[in-house]
Amino acid sequence: MLYGAAAAATALLLTAALAAALRTLALRTARPARAARAGRARPAPRVGGAAVALATGAVAAVGAATGLAPLGPGTGTLLLAAGAVALLGLLHDLRPMGARARVIVQAGAATLVVHGTPLGLVTGALAVLWIVFVTNAFQLLDNSDGAAGTVGVVTALGLCGAAGAAGDASTAVVLAVVAASLTGFLMHNWHPARVVLGDGGALATGFLVAGAALVVPAGPGASAAPAALFALTAVATTDTVLVVVSRRRAGRALLRGGSDHIAHRLRRLGLTARGVAVVLGAATALATATGVLLHRGVLGAAVAWWPVAAAAVAVVLLLRVPVYARARRPGPGVAWDLGGSGGAMGRKGAERC
Repeated sequence: MLYGAAAAATALLLTAALAAALRTLALRTARPARAARAGRARPAPRVGGAAVALATGAVAAVGAATGLAPLGPGTGTLLLAAGAVALLGLLHDLRPMGARARVIVQAGAATLVVHGTPLGLVTGALAVLWIVFVTNAFQLLDNSDGAAGTVGVVTALGLCGAAGAAGDASTAVVLAVVAASLTGFLMHNWHPARVVLGDGGALATGFLVAGAALVVPAGPGASAAPAALFALTAVATTDTVLVVVSRRRAGRALLRGGSDHIAHRLRRLGLTARGVAVVLGAATALATATGVLLHRGVLGAAVAWWPVAAAAVAVVLLLRVPVYARARRPGPGVAWDLGGSGGAMGRKGAERC
C-alpha cells in the first residue's frame, strides 16, 4: 500500500515534469509535423502521450526490478503490449501511417493480452476485436482539452479498485500509476492546454483500460461480463457510435475529421471546455462504478441494461444538436478555437476524428 502511494506520487510528478520538458523541446526544435493544432491560441505539441508512457514504464520497471511491486505474467504482458501500441501512436504522430498497419499492430498486441486469459477461441477473438475498438475509441475521444485524460483517470481508478478487491495487487499498482501519470498530464492539458495527448497517449490509454478489464479477475457472482465491459468504456464507446451514426446520416466520410463528437455538441449547448471535461468525467465515474460492481458480481444482470440504455438515449439526444452547418466567418476579435485539443473549429473546417 505504501509503495503504491509512493509510486503514484512519483508517476504524477515525473509525468508533469516530462510533459513540460518535452513541450519546450518540441517548440525549440520547431517540428511542425502535427505538433500543434491550427487555430489554437497557443502551441500545444502532441507530447503528452510520450510523457505518460515514459513515466508509467519507468515507475513500473523500478518497482519490478526492486521487487517492491513485481509484475504478474498478465500485468507484464499488458504493459509490454501497451508500450508497443504507444510507440506505434508516437510514430504516427511524427509521420502518419495507414490505418491497416495500425490495426494490425493493435490486434497483435491485443492477442498477446488475450492469450494470457482463460477465454476460449471464439470469445478470445471477440475480446481482441473489442480491445482494438476501445483503443481507437479513446483516440477519437482526444478532441477537447482534458477530455481523454479525465476519462482515462476515472476509468483507471475504477479498475484499480476492482483489481484490489480481486486480490490482484500487481495490476492494481500499475493502474494506480497509470491514473497518476494521466493526472500529471492533465496539469498541462486542462484548458487552455499546453500539450495534448496525441495518438501515442490516447491509443495506449484505451489499450490499457480495455486490457486491464480483461486481466482483472471477475467476482464469483459476476453474470453480466459483456455489460460490465461496456459500462467500463461507455463514454468512449458512445462517442464513437455517435460519430459513426451522425456521419452516415449526413452522408459524410467516416475517416474524415469533424467537429461532431460529444465534446463539440456539448460546447454547442453552451458548456465551456472545462465544463465538458467535468461532465465527461462525471458520466465516466457513474458508468465505471456500475461496470466495476457488475464485474465484481455485486450487481446482478437485472441492472446490466441501463448503461446501454443511457448510451442510446445520449446518442439520440445529441444527434439533435446541429454540428454540420457551415461556420460563419468570425468578426474581429472573435477566436475560432472552441477550446479543445482537437476541437478547434479552424477556417478549413474541423479537426481529425
